[in-house]
Amino acid sequence: MALILAILIFVTVVVVVFSFGAAAMTPASVLGSRLRALGWQRADAPEKPAMRDRLEHALNPLSKALPTSATEVSRTHAWLIQAGYRDARHVTIYFGIRSLLALVFLAGVLISGAGLDSPMLLLGVPALGFFIPRFLLKRKIRDRQRRIRLGLADALDLTVICVEAGLALDQALARVAQELHHAHPDLSDEFYLVNLEMRAGKPRAEALRNLASRTGVDDLRALVATLIQTDRFGTSVAQALRVHSDSLRTERRQRAEEQAAKTTIKMVPPLVIFVLPSIIFVTIGPAVIQLVRMLLPEMGGR
Repeated sequence: MALILAILIFVTVVVVVFSFGAAAMTPASVLGSRLRALGWQRADAPEKPAMRDRLEHALNPLSKALPTSATEVSRTHAWLIQAGYRDARHVTIYFGIRSLLALVFLAGVLISGAGLDSPMLLLGVPALGFFIPRFLLKRKIRDRQRRIRLGLADALDLTVICVEAGLALDQALARVAQELHHAHPDLSDEFYLVNLEMRAGKPRAEALRNLASRTGVDDLRALVATLIQTDRFGTSVAQALRVHSDSLRTERRQRAEEQAAKTTIKMVPPLVIFVLPSIIFVTIGPAVIQLVRMLLPEMGGR
């Protein structure tokens, strides 16, 4: 009798525990919802904003404190697009960074005490911090344009192959963007954006002009002019691209020859400053030392 009672108690406890656990863990259970409401299940912590959002939120007051005209904002936005920053918030971040660096440099001058006696230093150091982001932005634009310029010849060859294979210009640009994604990512992104604009309904000429304005590369601007004229007059796209590719390669060869010719002139200052004095010391130095040794006793005897 005691054994049966123990078994019944054990079975009852197991059933009660299992029922309570099932009711608590079931999402649609009333008991489970009440337990979660009482704090048995912690509410999900709110997601923290991304680093870019926090940076934009922190720099937004600084960017608004800087007086800028609509023309300057438009020009800066165009520069940022040429550097690869296409979002509208990048303008806010850019102006905020300029103001922040100016304030940091001004605080550094005031803390060090060097600018208290020199008004020029007090004005020049914050101005330096204010113009450093523009210098870095210009440098990034030049680097990106150089990368696009280097990848343009390969892109033209692939475009000629795609057009001769029977693809339309839109499909050829999409295929070239796909193939150059790893080798030349900047040019691939630009071709991909051109294809998206044309698929969205923009005329081909307008999409190509936007490509030239986004990059600011002269070779790409010439290519856009060639494609627009070809589309307008109805001539062969493959033939026009092949001729433009040949002229582009000739121009690249001439540009390389020009840079090679400039190296002779660029080597003169290092030779004069570093190499020539060493050669003079090595060749004339022993003779000068011997001459001094011979003349010093004569001058001392007199």
